[in-house]
Amino acid sequence: MRLSTLPIDCDRTLAASARAHDKAPAHPNLVLCTSILASSLAFIDGSVVNVGLSAIGRDFAGGGADLSWVVNGYLLPLSSLLLLGGALGDRYGRKRMLVAGIGVFALASLLCALAPSLALLVAGRLLQGVGAAMLLPNSLAVLSATFQGKKRGRAVGTWAAAGAAAGAIGPLLGGWLIDTMGWRAVFYINLPIAALAMFMAWRFVPGNTRDKPVALDPLGAVLASLGLACLTWGLADASAEKHLTPWAGMALAAGVVILLAFLCIERRAGERAMLPLKLFGSSAFSGLNLMTFLLYGALGALMLLVPFVLIQSLGYSARQAGAALLPFPVVLAIGSPLMGRVAASHGSRLPLSVGSLIVAGGFLLALRIGNGSYAATVLPALLVIALGMACVAAPLTTAVLSSVDGSHTGIASGFNSAVARGGGLIATAMLGVVLTAQGRALLAPFHVALMVCAGSAAAAAVCAFAWVRPGNTPPR
Repeated sequence: MRLSTLPIDCDRTLAASARAHDKAPAHPNLVLCTSILASSLAFIDGSVVNVGLSAIGRDFAGGGADLSWVVNGYLLPLSSLLLLGGALGDRYGRKRMLVAGIGVFALASLLCALAPSLALLVAGRLLQGVGAAMLLPNSLAVLSATFQGKKRGRAVGTWAAAGAAAGAIGPLLGGWLIDTMGWRAVFYINLPIAALAMFMAWRFVPGNTRDKPVALDPLGAVLASLGLACLTWGLADASAEKHLTPWAGMALAAGVVILLAFLCIERRAGERAMLPLKLFGSSAFSGLNLMTFLLYGALGALMLLVPFVLIQSLGYSARQAGAALLPFPVVLAIGSPLMGRVAASHGSRLPLSVGSLIVAGGFLLALRIGNGSYAATVLPALLVIALGMACVAAPLTTAVLSSVDGSHTGIASGFNSAVARGGGLIATAMLGVVLTAQGRALLAPFHVALMVCAGSAAAAAVCAFAWVRPGNTPPR
């Protein structure tokens, strides 16, 4: 999803790519608690901001393009810097980068809470994304390095369950805070959580050593960030203005040129690159990431638009809109492990294809939103989409890991996680035309967006069927 609300399933395999510590920690369960606390900062904040977008727009009189940056300001650095954040942990120490990431996230949350203008709020959100890109891969790497064998599987499962719980509680808690204390409270609440996570990381997480230095690719990270920023700004401006303005056209052109330069730099860097391009020699890897982009982009649009429409057009309070989303993470958390076992036994191709088609059907079902009660319109659509995503989430991890050789599983899973967030980034940038509408007039562009999302999910099903090998067979 534009899953700041839940851990993306490929995040789990980031943990599996880390090396063990030289010395086992004295309190492994406290290390697990630290990892959960740190990750929850990244997961909860996205869902809370979705619910608070209407209140933020009222306070700052922000237009559609401006409001989209409240979301995209967080997703942009998280998408483009996720792999670099993990590499920095390997180079300078996972504990050090975890503590630094939590600290950056806390300072950014304070900036968001105190922001006197929309521009400073977006700046705070950008800084939050940087902090999340530092803390998320390193919290998982710390977790993996602490536990071995079956204990590692149980620890990662506990982490995933806690992330699901955070995703379920986040919108509800955020809606209550917004209704009772205002939207700034959703950023203030990060401060005590971050303080406790920093203390526990400093006290209980041991340091790590490396046998040899890890190569970094800062130029690649900068180019990826700039290219995505230009594309995102251009799409957001064109969507809000309902046509391609000269400035939007120049931004889109600049984004394409910069990303092409990024590909040239990565090609020259070879194995030292942030993203080794030889991974795309596997058609399965390329197809799966295209599928991820299409499916999670559509889902990101849904998770942003549903609470916005419920509040702006249908008169829900922030608390009611947050509660309306509750069935989604609950179904996803229950169904994903079951489908993961199915994929492990029978292959990922069928669950990915069928699950994406179910998601497409759920989007079509959501076209009824605005023409009936919550139980008759919103709830069925959310349940169907959640069922489809439960079929996809865990099998996607299996398919991605099966599409590359064993030495690149960490990079492959990290890139797939970044692509999922990048899909939400691009989708949100294209929603300015919806976010500028008000009242019942919001329903018509909302329904058009749902049709586009249904088509995107159906295209994802085609990608899965065309490129996923039967039975999760490894590449030659």
